[in-house]
Amino acid sequence: MTSVRVILLTLLASFLVAACNTVKGAGRDIESVGQAGSDAIH
Repeated sequence: MTSVRVILLTLLASFLVAACNTVKGAGRDIESVGQAGSDAIH
């Protein structure tokens, strides 16, 4: 039973890390679009 918990916790942790990286990447994309728009205006 303990090994099942360890596996589930490991999977959960990996999903959380992957989601964090995805959100960080989306934030960078949005920032680059904003920067490009700002550069086009100025």
